[in-house]
This record gives sequence, structure tokens and C-alpha cells, in this order.
Amino acid sequence: MAVDLLLGLQWGDEGKGKIVDVLTSKYNIIARFQGGPNAGHTLEFDGIKHVLRTIPSGIFHKDSINVIGNGVVIDPVVFVQELDGLDQFNLDYKSNLIISRKAHVILPTHRLLDAASEISKGKAKIGSTLKGIGPTYMDKTGRNGIRIGDLELDNWKEKYRALANKHEAMIGFYNVDIQYDLKEMEDEFFSAVERLKGLQFIDSEEYLNQALKSGKPILAEGAQGSLLDIDFGTYPFVTSSNTTASGACTGLGVAPNKIGEVFGIFKAYTTRVGSGPFPTELFDNTGAEMARIGHEFGAVTGRPRRCGWLDLVALKYACQVNGVTQLSMMKGDVLSGFKTLKVCTAYTYKGETITHLPFNIEAENITPIYTDFKGWKDDLTTMRDVSEFPKELNDYIEFLEKELEIPITIVSVGPDRTQTINR
Repeated sequence: MAVDLLLGLQWGDEGKGKIVDVLTSKYNIIARFQGGPNAGHTLEFDGIKHVLRTIPSGIFHKDSINVIGNGVVIDPVVFVQELDGLDQFNLDYKSNLIISRKAHVILPTHRLLDAASEISKGKAKIGSTLKGIGPTYMDKTGRNGIRIGDLELDNWKEKYRALANKHEAMIGFYNVDIQYDLKEMEDEFFSAVERLKGLQFIDSEEYLNQALKSGKPILAEGAQGSLLDIDFGTYPFVTSSNTTASGACTGLGVAPNKIGEVFGIFKAYTTRVGSGPFPTELFDNTGAEMARIGHEFGAVTGRPRRCGWLDLVALKYACQVNGVTQLSMMKGDVLSGFKTLKVCTAYTYKGETITHLPFNIEAENITPIYTDFKGWKDDLTTMRDVSEFPKELNDYIEFLEKELEIPITIVSVGPDRTQTINR
């Protein structure tokens, strides 16, 4: 057996949670491999909308095991809030939710450090979610972080105290006005840790490799999007982990030759939350209308998403670095009613026309070159079969398939499970 991957190909918010939810029935194990509570995977079914942050999107399927891999960073406080949100569904998460001992823990002081760092940047801020993700990964690479397995040791609170004291000294270095009550934050944190310790901790790389040996199909679920990858994203406006396919190997402990299908998820247009370059961003009524129809607000932060036309140059790049084998196009229904659709097929870069993503895509360096397509008026949300699609939508999809040289096997026409059409 192999590990199949599901990845976002833009700046996050592509609809990964929904597709994982749809695909879960085909897999025994769903595994998160990077990121933390900065993720917001939205699932809608039976009239219920639910947002998951750290817990894999297979949690609502009673027959699936959900693994949080070593590449994930976990905030016990947020995690417990997620568990509380699941209690209404009577899920047996103590049986089907397991956590890698090598996953790192987000401390209260990590969140404070995140806030202090972002405030100190002023207008140069990167748009952090302020969840403590960056500082936790910094401690990981700095080799002084606290891992889930440490919570099983008798001296873990001593390790905590030493690290928290170090963080407080660092907060002072930033010299910004940040008000906090650390004792109150710690009381909440320690209480959450005790609840967390009631779940199963595992040596996840051994667990997953044994599962592969026994023939169990595994789906690895990524968070954020490929253009937010620490190496291959629009640096420095990126997250602190590898959101691309390579991150699944390091974040789960599976070898590259164990990777099977790579499912890439993209929106029929493009969105971005927070700061950073966005070549196809729209600042007119068209962009505002996209945001309104698509309900473009961050699932975790609530921040409005910036909207623009599909950037095919960036999408090709993401497909390339991930080795995507199948594509899912999300939110096709949002484009209904626009007379003309545009797709960015090249950039003007330093006086030249290029079709690859350059080192710098700031607005002063590049201008998008668009190809126009005729739009459609049909309401896609009621459609349940490809045969119902308007010709203009099929033309749009077929153009993208030809350019990307990858089949678009799923088209989403609404947020619910049932609004997912296989091609």
C-alpha cells in the first residue's frame, strides 16, 4: 500500500477539509502531517457546519483512525476546545484519535512571543494568525522545544518552566506594550494538558509503517497551502512548516517511495488571507462580489480573504513541486453570473514574458497577462452530474486540464458533501 496525499495548491482555504471528508470512506487512516491550530478545515453535512483546526477531517467517520503526526504543533488549550466541539456528535475520539509523541507543544508563551514579534514589525508585519505556530517551530529547530512524549515524563513541568522563562525574557527584548496574565494562561494550559493525556500517544512513524505493511490505505492531510510553504512559498509571507508533498514524508516518517496519489485542491479563482504578494488580486467590484458570493472569510481568524482571478502560473508551479496526480476544483459555483472570466497565463517580468513563478512576485516586479473566457449564468449548486454542466464551465475546466496536464477529477459546486461531482 501507499500513502496518498491531499494538499492545497494556493494560499490555503482551498476546501481541503471537504475533500478529505468525501474521500475518507476509501481510507482506514487519515493523518495530519504539519501545521497547527492556524488551520481551519470546514466540513458541512446534514445541515451542520464544523471547523477543525488540529484534528484530522476524518474524525466524523467512525471507521477511520485519525493520526496527528510528528510534524504538527499542538496547542493543548485549542485542542481541548476542539474536543468539546466534537462532544455534541457523540464521537468516540478516545479510540479513533491518536497523537505522535514527537509532535511539538505550543506553550502559552509561544502565543505571546508571536504577538510581540508581529507588533514589533509595524507595517512590515507578515499577517501571522498569532497562534504561536512560528515560535514553536523555531524552538523545534532550535532543539529546545517540548514534545507530546515529554508530557509522559515526571520532569516535564521543569522543562516547561525553563522554556517559559526564556520566552518571557525574549518578549522583553521586543520592547512592545503587550498585556497578559501568564498565571491565568498557565492554569488553562495545565488543565488542558491533563485532558490531552487521556488520549493515546504513539510512536507514529512505527504505527504508520506497520499499517502500510498490513495493507491499510492512508490519506495524509495537509494544512494551509503550497504557496505558504516555508521553502517554496512567497517568503517571508509564509507559514513555518513545509506544506508541500515533501512535508508529508518528514511530518509522518514515511519514505518518498511510499507516496501514491497526490490530490491537489484549488479554487476556481484565487484567495489570500493576510499580507503578501498576490498578482491577480482584484480591487474592484468584481473582487468584492467574489468575496460576497464565496463567503470569503478565514475559518479560524475571521479575517476577510483577498480575492482575484485564477493564477495559472502559480498553480502550475504548485503542481510541479508537489508532483500532483489528480486535481479537485473547488467553488466553481462562485463564478456563476460573471460575464467574462479571466485566467492569468503568464507574467510580464522585468520586460520579459515568463510562464514560471519567479523569485519575487511583488506588484512592482510583475504584471499578470490574462486569457479571457466566456462566463456562465447557470446555478451550479443544484447540479449533481457532469452532464448538467454548462458548456462554458466545461470549456474552462478543459483549458485548465490541458495547461496543467493533470486531470480534474472532482468539481465542487457548493459546501455540502452532496455538492461534489466526480468527472
